[in-house]
Amino acid sequence: MDVFLSFISIALELTILFIGISLVINLLQGVIPYYKMERLMNHSHPLLQAGAAIMFAFVTPFCSCSTIPIVVNLLRNHVKFSIVMVFLFASPVLDLTIFTLMTYLLGWKISLFYTILTIIFSIIIGFSLSALGFEKQLKNVIVENAPQEEKRFNIRAAMNETWNLMKTVYPFLILGAGIGAFIQGFVPAEWMAVYMGGENWWIVPIAALTGIPLYIRLSTMIPVSQIMLAKGMALGPVMALMISSAGASLPEITMLHSLFKKKLVFAFIGSVLFMASMSGFLFYLI
Repeated sequence: MDVFLSFISIALELTILFIGISLVINLLQGVIPYYKMERLMNHSHPLLQAGAAIMFAFVTPFCSCSTIPIVVNLLRNHVKFSIVMVFLFASPVLDLTIFTLMTYLLGWKISLFYTILTIIFSIIIGFSLSALGFEKQLKNVIVENAPQEEKRFNIRAAMNETWNLMKTVYPFLILGAGIGAFIQGFVPAEWMAVYMGGENWWIVPIAALTGIPLYIRLSTMIPVSQIMLAKGMALGPVMALMISSAGASLPEITMLHSLFKKKLVFAFIGSVLFMASMSGFLFYLI
């Protein structure tokens, strides 16, 4: 019963978030001149472009799944692949609410170190995926019908765009919500705290792997991490678990599979694991 209720809760939350954000983003297409944004970004320094993506991530307090409509919209409007990837990795793990909550519960040093690490790794991964040619791994659902000129504010057109996107992505969303709810119901936080205590290096990648299947918002994971630390779990694996569970989840991965080809999906998963594991190792330094 608990797993079923968890599935209903996750599926309902994702549905509302996805439809709401998709509709808002499609409405904003009528007032935001994306073609001018593209022109500006193409003539600015890459670090300034990455900085803009990070700032956008900070002011969009979305979970990993609800960033997908924004990612689709940015790619359809020809924003550079590397910059979109920076946003994709940074958005779920960075926002002002998370920073404030983490500072209050875990201290400003941990919060600041966490923010710096996630920013650096998001930028490195975003540009690396672009340099390695992963832009070719986008499916047609992203690049087709990309607007070449400014649109008008049109509610009906925005609703049609939202509906078309939902028809493509929604089955994957429901599948991922079901799998995530099942695993979440049978992998309690207490179990992870017991078997991931200590400071053995191999606990960090295990914690990162454990976080991937879990659909846990970072705002929910921060209080859980405080309990884990109190029960004796090391800081490194706690941070790895936080970053991987927020940076990727089964619902997000299944949704991305409808937008990205397999190589890019695997590269995304590997990148999140890399960011989570390396951050976990570096947290041992403090």
